[in-house]
Amino acid sequence: MIDIHSHVLPGVDDGARTLEESVEMLRLAAASGTTDIVATPHASPEFTFDSQRVRSFYRELSDKCKAFISLHLGCDFHLSYANLVDALRAPQKYTINQGKYLMVELPELVAFGSVREGLNQLIRAGITPIITHPERNMSLQHKRDELLRWVKDGCLVQVTAQSFLGRFGPAAKNSAEKLMNAELVHFIASDAHDCVDRTPDLSAAYKYISSKYSPERAELLFISNPFCVLHGEPVSSNLPRESKISTLFALSK
Repeated sequence: MIDIHSHVLPGVDDGARTLEESVEMLRLAAASGTTDIVATPHASPEFTFDSQRVRSFYRELSDKCKAFISLHLGCDFHLSYANLVDALRAPQKYTINQGKYLMVELPELVAFGSVREGLNQLIRAGITPIITHPERNMSLQHKRDELLRWVKDGCLVQVTAQSFLGRFGPAAKNSAEKLMNAELVHFIASDAHDCVDRTPDLSAAYKYISSKYSPERAELLFISNPFCVLHGEPVSSNLPRESKISTLFALSK
């Protein structure tokens, strides 16, 4: 499996605190079947994204763990005016593997018009936004029609693995299932922060998706689409069929 969202770099945000914990998280990921994982430290008002410091920790951790897992670098990019201006100026500072895909986290209270314009600015600049864990965002839980509009614009969607297992409560689980049923999920990732509570173990979620939906769907969301992101290849973003779209709009009311 390939995990495109994790907080495994030590001491840069609310994820791993020490290098030892980072290594332990990566060992756990590898033991549960993950071959590649993207470190995505926050760029937010709370956590400053210091590119040089982040890259230094990334190189150190990658070297320590290269024998059992491949580490890649990206960013958990909080969509704000200052971040947007900087990303448009220097996109490779934030994108996964300095390519075209950017993990984008939205505020809890979403100003839908402003967010859509910001996302479209990224798209026009050749950056593909990947909306992170919308199922956990209270605004988006009830406005999946807006998420559909963003996907039509060119965005992609990542859901957190543990949302399907109930870790973030019934509302997040219900929203994740509705997004799956509406065919609006392109990736499932861990958003791991530690080795105990929010872990990088994707195996239980992979089994759940494979059993409830299909093995082919699990392979697409945990392996094939994430592989395309790592290598800068196009991701299959087929829009939902008209019947699915009707269901999606009904569920958003």
